[in-house]
Amino acid sequence: MTDWTEELLAPGLRLSYGVNRVLAQTHTPHQQLTLIENDQFGRVMLLDGVTQVTTADEFIYHEMLAHVPLFAHGDVRDVLIIGGGDCGLAEEVLKHESVRRVFQVEIDVAVVSSARRHLGAINAAVFEDERFHLRIEDGVRFVDGLTESFDAVLVDSTDPIGPAAKLFSAEFYRNIRRCLRVRGVLAVQAGVPFLQREAFASTVSNLASVFKFAGCYLLASPSYIGGHLAIGWASDCLRLDRPSVDRLEQRVAKSGLGLRYYSSAMHRAAFVLPPYIAEPVKGCIARPEGAGP
Repeated sequence: MTDWTEELLAPGLRLSYGVNRVLAQTHTPHQQLTLIENDQFGRVMLLDGVTQVTTADEFIYHEMLAHVPLFAHGDVRDVLIIGGGDCGLAEEVLKHESVRRVFQVEIDVAVVSSARRHLGAINAAVFEDERFHLRIEDGVRFVDGLTESFDAVLVDSTDPIGPAAKLFSAEFYRNIRRCLRVRGVLAVQAGVPFLQREAFASTVSNLASVFKFAGCYLLASPSYIGGHLAIGWASDCLRLDRPSVDRLEQRVAKSGLGLRYYSSAMHRAAFVLPPYIAEPVKGCIARPEGAGP
């Protein structure tokens, strides 16, 4: 190993990956895409120098973004994914037998193409599943004109920088709310609270301004440096943080999925927030009354 690539995580903080082999490196119309092999993390995809997915630990993030809302709901049929071009999230969603359609909207075809070519270990099954439908389109514009409805919308986006910032706005969440069914649920990537405190708090606040119930839950993934990663969630009817324990355990056991990170116990534990994470979103979490505009 002779080469290294660096990720700038925050002012004064960098992460370096040893590069065994460069699998892809290109400027797409939207971003710089790099895909490497590393001893610890396997294959690593970076966009604009920021880690998006690694084959070694992707199961942690993808299982929690998919299975927390889907098992809490219990009967998800139609799912919309915004982003998620590596298609690892779609793979987890499609493990649910109740799901009859996954509609994914990704802005950058190069991400999907590179992931399909180099990350088959985490997504090969997706492209063989007739329930999977892919659109290459801007997610904000797509949702703005959407007339169909979904049981769950999952936003697997990059950080709120540049054009992606719109995916974290209250306006975007209002458009999603419009296309959710009565028991519909939204889950979004909400950043690392320790390093991205303001962006994290803004995301949860925007969710709470639109939906009756909103909050976040946590996961710990080695390649997302800086402590816990937060997933924001929102719904007008469903409480992800207060599932029936017996019902949740029955659903997980019946699925027989044999997951590596998610479990019914982990589902409940993920909503226990350390005070430093709970404090900046105090007053936003799971409001008991009233929905926003």
